[in-house]
Amino acid sequence: MEAGLEDVIAARTVLSDVDGQAGRLIIRGASLDSLVGVESFESVCARLWAGFSPDLPADLPAALGRARAEVWREVDDLDDRLAALPPVEALRGLMARLADGEDTATALRVVAAPAVFTGAVLRRAQGLAPVHPDPGSGHAADLLRMISGAPPTPAQAAALDAYLVTVIDHGLNASTFAARVAASTRAGLVSAALAGISALKGPLHGGAPGPVIDMLDAIATPEHARAWLEAALDGGDRLMGFGHRVYRVRDPRADALKAAIRRLGADQGRLALGEAVEAAALEILRSRKPDRALETNVEFYTALLLEALSIPPSAFTCIFAAGRVAGWTAHAWEQVATGRLIRPQSIYVGPVPAAA
Repeated sequence: MEAGLEDVIAARTVLSDVDGQAGRLIIRGASLDSLVGVESFESVCARLWAGFSPDLPADLPAALGRARAEVWREVDDLDDRLAALPPVEALRGLMARLADGEDTATALRVVAAPAVFTGAVLRRAQGLAPVHPDPGSGHAADLLRMISGAPPTPAQAAALDAYLVTVIDHGLNASTFAARVAASTRAGLVSAALAGISALKGPLHGGAPGPVIDMLDAIATPEHARAWLEAALDGGDRLMGFGHRVYRVRDPRADALKAAIRRLGADQGRLALGEAVEAAALEILRSRKPDRALETNVEFYTALLLEALSIPPSAFTCIFAAGRVAGWTAHAWEQVATGRLIRPQSIYVGPVPAAA
């Protein structure tokens, strides 16, 4: 058995397929590039939930808007100790207060919660009053409004919507597997999402985009990119935003997010710096490690996109969760419907007590 369950098939799913050799991601029968900028987050959420939700709302955007208003009541009880935690820890604490269940109403609250709670936590950290959700707004637009306190431009809302669609599901990654394990016990959708968030916040999973910003800050200008990257590798450091456990070619999500940043027009942030760093990093990695496939991954352009939308790096994992939670919920339903309690075996390699 390979460490990390490499090549072990742990589930059969209709939800998504990651083809690491071809650099292709399929979401419920559609390629990622046919969804981003074409279907909204709510539409792709409905695509994932179809056949699993016992009473899928005909108007899911409206139902999700009502769910955002419903979970707002937990913001009234956002105490100082919880608000002082890192955003993803505060998000997890607030979500733990939601009533658990396996029905569609619970699923809607689970998907609504990260958007509402992230905005509330960030504003409390700045000494500002949280902003009440607007049930009539699109999910991505409302998330940005609850963070900034002002309505986003259509381009900004579209950029975040593209991000949420891009990260909505990605095979049996660590957080999705954790969610499926929890769901297999019939613990409920809230518990499954909490398991997902707990795995997502690790620096080897959803906690990775933040260090990309630290790297860009340190490099500062395109002409310094090569020297900084060479020095980092000489020191044994990993270049954040490059390489992936599954993809042997370029991560297709990186291209989707890069295109979303370009569509921001004048608000593209540090895209030019990012492109210079990417070009230098890829050239150096191919020269130093020709036997390894180290291409740009989703974290690199996630960092650039979220920074361009004025989202602080401390909340990047929360925004990742705001998209991926729809996938966790679909996987939880699928596990309950088609799977059984997940209980793998282990091989004991420790000392054996002497026979009596």
